[in-house]
Amino acid sequence: MDSLKIAFYSDTYLPAIDGVVTSIINFKQELERRGHEVYIFASGDRKSKKQYSSKNVFIMQGVTFKPYPQYKFALFPYASIIKVSKLDVDLIHAQTPFSMGLSAMIISKITHKPLVGSYHTMINDKAIVDNYYPQNSSLKMLASRSVKEYTKMFYNMCDETVAPSETILKYLTKTGIDKSKLSVVPNSVDLKRFNTKNNGDKIRKSLHIKDNEQMVLYVGRTSREKKLETMLHAAKYLSKKRNDLKFVICGDGPAFEFYKKSAARQNLKNVIFTGFVTGPLLSQYYAACDAFCIPSTFETQGLVALEAMASGKPVVGADYLALSDLIINGKNGEKFKPGDYISCSRKIEKVLNNTGLYTQNAVNTAKEFSLEKVTDKMIDVYNLVLSKN
Repeated sequence: MDSLKIAFYSDTYLPAIDGVVTSIINFKQELERRGHEVYIFASGDRKSKKQYSSKNVFIMQGVTFKPYPQYKFALFPYASIIKVSKLDVDLIHAQTPFSMGLSAMIISKITHKPLVGSYHTMINDKAIVDNYYPQNSSLKMLASRSVKEYTKMFYNMCDETVAPSETILKYLTKTGIDKSKLSVVPNSVDLKRFNTKNNGDKIRKSLHIKDNEQMVLYVGRTSREKKLETMLHAAKYLSKKRNDLKFVICGDGPAFEFYKKSAARQNLKNVIFTGFVTGPLLSQYYAACDAFCIPSTFETQGLVALEAMASGKPVVGADYLALSDLIINGKNGEKFKPGDYISCSRKIEKVLNNTGLYTQNAVNTAKEFSLEKVTDKMIDVYNLVLSKN
């Protein structure tokens, strides 16, 4: 196959670390390893523009979206049309539908280049609506309808839309997006980085977790839609039954102080907040834990759950959206009723009492999402789009 020139457009990029950024970096790495050329057009601030701009990365200066500081809305994203024209890319891939995604759509029409769109985030989910939309009920309803219609318009304008899971593909179909232009390509997990060979002893020591204690880990944004209150209530419930269990919450976000204060009010001495964890250390945190917990009802795939599985850790997650398909009870983890901290507590205890039962199945699940296998699927989508055009 001939090498391709691909332009990624995104409203979030380094130094932010989230599912979108991880997906972009993973795909870029593997596509370039295979001889393709990948160019990134992303919004950012003055500092990130100086730090991350390169011959293949173009940072368009923008303003911060206050509820989600890692998202920047580019002020003049259409300036990238000159770069795209000079690079003569084969196709454009919009990773997000906001300012950079909209400019990707417009530029694809102007340059007559096919457009692929990825659906990473449930931007019209109830949790997002409740926490980040206008608080006035009328304005909230109007904003929600507008976002729904815009999302439908945006992805129907794409030549192909990529959903990270079958659950999300079905959801997009229900929202009115053309099913004939939908494909499932999950985000990948880097098995060279996340695996059972990593050692977490230094992390446990730094967190003062003893050898006879067990550690439950959460990794991700500390935001309200992640439902961390379920995990905190589970921590409190389990603290009354046992004193050998520690909960570690890794990540930063708009609700970091909210959850930290909530834990303090409840006097949860078995909960540790680490804040943002840098990339090289993250694999060690997975290695350090005995189980991984993801109470979120917001996941389009659950990449952190896959990273935990790749590290040989059972995952306890909410039985909702993509996690319902990813987690198999008694195999690679356990599912609990969303928002039910007692159900969550019982499933945490179950996996902690039988961690060895889940290890190999968890690893086998992660292998199905290897960088190589997933990139094969993405290239198939690219070829499909190019053949149509």
